[in-house]
Amino acid sequence: MTGRELIAALHDGRRVFSSALVAMSPLWPNLARQIGIDFVFVDTEHVPLDRQTLSWICQTYQALGIPPVVRIPCNDPFEACKVLDAGAGGVIGPYVETADQVRGLVGAVKLRPLKGRRLEEALRDPDTLEPELKDYLEQRNGDKILIVNIESTPAIENLHEICSVPGLDAVLIGPHDLSCSLGIPEQYDHPRFDEAVRTILRVAREHGVGAGVHFWLGLEQEITWAKAGGNLVMHASDIAAFTSTLKSEIGFLRQALEGV
Repeated sequence: MTGRELIAALHDGRRVFSSALVAMSPLWPNLARQIGIDFVFVDTEHVPLDRQTLSWICQTYQALGIPPVVRIPCNDPFEACKVLDAGAGGVIGPYVETADQVRGLVGAVKLRPLKGRRLEEALRDPDTLEPELKDYLEQRNGDKILIVNIESTPAIENLHEICSVPGLDAVLIGPHDLSCSLGIPEQYDHPRFDEAVRTILRVAREHGVGAGVHFWLGLEQEITWAKAGGNLVMHASDIAAFTSTLKSEIGFLRQALEGV
């Protein structure tokens, strides 16, 4: 999918599939194309990637027609602009809790290169944009995706306001941080965790915003939440898949060959 097609699908409720891929081997982008994902999630919040390496990753995936959507380390609009300059097809804002944080990211992702008072006026009232400027910004930024992580109880409390911000394309639940915020760390089968996930999915879809969970611990659970309204299916990561598969297979081999 192109960026514009992804944005339309997220808002329309059609399913979009992704995975977090951070391996830097030149073989990896071609492997990603074979997997069948719609876009690549590249994490710079928890993964140590410098700007040059990130740009190489983004430019390579873009050349293959797989939009790379980059999670920035903090919700600073300048960080968003940096990864877009590197070639990112979109931005994921981590641990968002307020609509103001979303508006700041909208300004960076959807309204570049506006800055300062001109940007503040456009965010407050899009009608302040001249028709020619509005068309220019749409042509320039209309394929850039904006997703924010919902990872806390304050975010859930503010979710209607967050999802009402024009320019937001999807929310993505960060299960580890959310479980900790709920006081039930890593208890992903806890009824309160399931209730929180379903609430986030429901509210987002009510506002026509895409929604999903970045999950890696069970396909059946992912399917259940997708059927409950999650149209952004963010499955695992190259690191998680590699670790799980190799650990399982090495364990199987050890057991099968024990005493032989």
